Amino acid sequence: MSKLTNLEKLLVHEIKDLYSAESQLVKALPKMAKAASNVDLKEAFKAHLVETKTHVERLEKVAELLDTTPRGLTCKAMKGLVEEGAETMEEEGDENIIDLALITAAQKVEHYEIAGYGSAHALATTLKLPEVASLVAATLAEEGAADKKLGMIAASLLKSAPRASQATK
Repeated sequence: MSKLTNLEKLLVHEIKDLYSAESQLVKALPKMAKAASNVDLKEAFKAHLVETKTHVERLEKVAELLDTTPRGLTCKAMKGLVEEGAETMEEEGDENIIDLALITAAQKVEHYEIAGYGSAHALATTLKLPEVASLVAATLAEEGAADKKLGMIAASLLKSAPRASQATK
């Protein structure tokens, strides 16, 4: 474990955390796509897998620019979010509700990533590292777009999802 004694060390720490997070998602997204019933949701997960692989490559480039390795840290938060997603995939019930639960799990992931990339961007900007800031900003924009797309799919699914069972009325 390294000491966080300056902004550059904090940025390196964030990049390593994000690299671990994205690497975990490369493994989780195909499973989420397989578990989804809605065609648009399946496609969104597949498309985001392609983007996520690009995010990993960008983080490798950022690490190179920072003269470090992106490896060496496990993102425990993403590990927990992926575990929650795995639990969701094991649920049984109405397929629209399961898809909405998958979207909820995926949006939690997106929001975590948006926070991490936003912080990394602010650090890179403050440290006057324009190439790092640019690479991070590109991923931040894609994470925001993925979150928005998931929200649009959720809005569509909500229109036809069962509201409540007779037992809860």
